[in-house]
Amino acid sequence: MRIAEVAPLAESVPPKLYGGTERVVSWLTEELVSLGCDVTLFASGDSCTSATLIPACPRALRLSRPVPDPWSAYAALLDAVADRAKTFDVIHCHTDWIHMPLLLRGDVTFVTTMHGRLDLPHLPLVAGGFKHAPLVSISDSQRGPLSEFNWIATVYHGLPRELFSPPARPARNYLAFLGRIAPETVPMPQYELLELSVFRSA
Repeated sequence: MRIAEVAPLAESVPPKLYGGTERVVSWLTEELVSLGCDVTLFASGDSCTSATLIPACPRALRLSRPVPDPWSAYAALLDAVADRAKTFDVIHCHTDWIHMPLLLRGDVTFVTTMHGRLDLPHLPLVAGGFKHAPLVSISDSQRGPLSEFNWIATVYHGLPRELFSPPARPARNYLAFLGRIAPETVPMPQYELLELSVFRSA
């Protein structure tokens, strides 16, 4: 199977330091290669992979100095994907919404895993045009704010089996936590949709 994995450009794949999404993309890509899939990874040029790497920019954006223009980097990423889109059986995007206008207009099979928050107040308004794009959630509860969108599956993040091993004798009062703790849960303000009219001067 010919699979394209399209990664964000903020961090390399895998990331040098922080980078949750890029780490998951790396694990997924390497596992698909090990299963015999023909995988192409679209990512920053400093990524390390056993897949075929198509670099959209020389280095990951966040740690690059001087700081590059992200819009031009993502334009190069989308151009590279568009140029090869018809050579893949499926294109798996991890770039939220930016690829949607391009891939929805092409005769290609693609899916998008949403890795981030969907409870931002502007999303129902600005992402409404992508309501029918095939989406994958990383938890069932993630879908809540956009529950009417085209969710085709929930796929929990996997990780290599050998990455962590429990201690032989855990200490008393031992707590293991794997996940994210961040003070981001705030009530969503209510917004009214205003119908805007454009008037031409006579």
